Amino acid sequence: MDLATLWFWIVAFLFVGYFVLDGFDFGIGMSLPFLAKDDTDRRVLINTIGPVWDLNETWVIVAGASLFAAFPEWYATLFSGFYLALLLILVALIARGVSFEYRHQRPESKWKAWFDGMIIVGSAVPALLWGVAFANIVQGVPLDEGHNYIGTLFDLLNPYALLGGLTTLLLFFTHGVIFAALKTDGEIRERARHLAARVGVLTIVVAAAFLVWTGFAHGTFWFWVLAAVAALALIGAWLANGRAAERTAFTLMAITIAAAVFGLFAALFPDVMSASNDPANSLTIANASSTPYTLTVMSWTALIFLPLILAYQGWTYWVFRKRITRQTIEAVAH
Repeated sequence: MDLATLWFWIVAFLFVGYFVLDGFDFGIGMSLPFLAKDDTDRRVLINTIGPVWDLNETWVIVAGASLFAAFPEWYATLFSGFYLALLLILVALIARGVSFEYRHQRPESKWKAWFDGMIIVGSAVPALLWGVAFANIVQGVPLDEGHNYIGTLFDLLNPYALLGGLTTLLLFFTHGVIFAALKTDGEIRERARHLAARVGVLTIVVAAAFLVWTGFAHGTFWFWVLAAVAALALIGAWLANGRAAERTAFTLMAITIAAAVFGLFAALFPDVMSASNDPANSLTIANASSTPYTLTVMSWTALIFLPLILAYQGWTYWVFRKRITRQTIEAVAH
């Protein structure tokens, strides 16, 4: 395997890490109207991700920086062509982050309701648009000879891409609700389990439709293998949730998202940005990558620092592994 191909899969791994970790953050944010009955419930849910949400979000920064350094042509085409969609994602992430910090600064219910609404929207918008973006990358978009996107925003909102967005929205929502069941206790835990059971059925149906569509339109052998893993893990997560095995269900949801994202990269390979109007205009691993020297330096850097980052994040999750309860929040409030 040459370095450019290696970095294609490293970028895939970084996006897997982002979607698995920030995915349940999005799910928690979207679950507030469904799981929380009062402000204490909302504080319980927000505190399940309070110590880790910003750490989870840094994965997208690392993924974007790695994409820029390893595949500058891909980065330029993607961020110029998908500028408005990616700007909406950025604004939503900023609004969500600000809301986590500001909602508790004043006691008025209207103040908190305003920022809770920003958390919900700031979680749902990226969950939807990331799926739309990746579906378009796999499907292909119109590119000119200079690899510039020549379509419009509405070209990105095609049926296949919207189905991809709905799939990621539901996957992240289910992932977050199961995480809520894992990290809480009492009535919230029970509500989360029941909600995960109901929404899980819809998630299975929508995800299956998207994977089958992708497979018949763009599938490769490895895509079908990874799609099968994702499907079995998703069904397994739903069954585990029904047995109140939240840890198993959460692990299987992580495997589902990881297998699905790797599957999309497998369907894309060896392209990095397919041209739907003329295959000759497509960006490939070969013509979009940086120089071998750049990739070599990046490889040594990743070899040194990536294990340290993973170890630190694992330690963080271990420290904050305990369940959050209403009694915990009420005790802090007093």
